[in-house]
Formats: sequence, C-alpha cells, structure tokens
Amino acid sequence: MELNQTNFAIILEHLKETARFQGNMLTSAEISEAFGEWKLGETQFSLIHEYFNKNHIGIDEPGDAEENLSGDDVNFLEMYLEELKELPDASDGEKRAVMMSALAGDGSAQARLVEIFLPQVVEISKLYAGQGALIEDLIGEGNVAAASAVTMLECVESIEEVEGFIGRMIMDAMEEFIREDSDSHQIDENVLGRVNDVNDKAKELYDSFLRKVTVKEVAKELGIAEEKVREAVKFSANHIDYIESEE
Repeated sequence: MELNQTNFAIILEHLKETARFQGNMLTSAEISEAFGEWKLGETQFSLIHEYFNKNHIGIDEPGDAEENLSGDDVNFLEMYLEELKELPDASDGEKRAVMMSALAGDGSAQARLVEIFLPQVVEISKLYAGQGALIEDLIGEGNVAAASAVTMLECVESIEEVEGFIGRMIMDAMEEFIREDSDSHQIDENVLGRVNDVNDKAKELYDSFLRKVTVKEVAKELGIAEEKVREAVKFSANHIDYIESEE
C-alpha cells in the first residue's frame, strides 16, 4: 500500500475499531503489523503510540475509558449500574444456552440475551465518551441496538459469532448517534450565525431607512435567498424587530 495521508488515516481508524473490540487496547505487535509495509522508524511509531494514548487507547494494557466521563455521566452511571445489579447474573453456561435458544428464534431467550448484554452496553458506551454525546444517550442507543440485534440473529452462522454481531450493532448505533448529534449541533450553529447576520443587517438598514425593512431588502444586502432570511426570523421566534412581518 502506498504511503499517503488517506491510507494512513484508514489504518488508524481500523486500529481504533479493533481497540474497541479489545477493551480499548491495542498491542504493540498489532500496530507494527498494521504499518509493516511502510517500514516506519522508531520516532514515527512513538508518534503513533502517542496518538492512541491521546484517544485513551492503551498500548499493551487497557486504556482508562472513564477519563472522558463528565460529572453528569459519572452520576448517571452510578445510578444506572445500581439498577443493573437487580438483574440476575448469568454464568457462561447459561449465556451460551440463551444464545442457542435466541438463535432458534425463542422470544423469551432473546429478551434474556438483551439483559445479559446491558452491562456490556455500558462498557462500550465508555469508549465513546468525550465525543459530545451524553453517556445516558449512548447507553439508550446501545440498548435499542441490542434489542434489535437479538431479533436478527439469522444473519449469524454460528453461536461463536453472536457476541461479535451484537457488539458491532451496538457500536454502529452509538457511532451513528454521535455523527447525527454532531451534524445537528453544526446545523444549529450555522442557523444561529445566520440569525445574527440577519439581525445585524436588518438593524443597519433600519437605522439607514428609519423604517422596518423587508425580507427582500435584507436578502439582497446579504446576498442570500429570501427563504434563508425567513428561516432566520423563524428560528429567532420572530424576535428580529427590524424586519416587517409578512403575515
């Protein structure tokens, strides 16, 4: 593989995904093997190790996933984990038996399998902490994904693949939630910025014309579509007083 920024980033993301399946940990050997073709030097590998450490991924030992938890996250986890203690523990034997029954389509076994995976959802959620989403929301998304996954086990060829299949669906759900949450915040910030621009320009025109201005006039001055101005006015709950109402 050619050494370039794109391929380098792809390998880093693959290693980060591997780490999540391994309790937020990578081995030095795994990192060396991933970049083996490129014959990197000691300094370059040190920088790569530093990158993973900053992402709270341990090298040859588990990273501390709880470092990224906020005070609200910690408080929620304390209460939630107390609730989970009320669920009956499952031995390895019971877990395997439940998986077999769930694979066969047994509804009660599928429900029990979700219960068994609830603590694992918590552990997975910690790996995604510090990325802008509340741990409570991540756990909620993970629990829904687990409930969905146990009804889709026909996709799994053997009992050995069940745990990985459910874990992957939980991770995918959390990653998707983080992406959508980030996009939503970005949209809000963009609209808020436009509200400020529209308000400032409307006030400027108001001071110049000594009257309320129209949507068309503000849009023309800002060089944007009239609908964008109307969207900003609506987002402000009609608190831009310098623009004439179109009602």
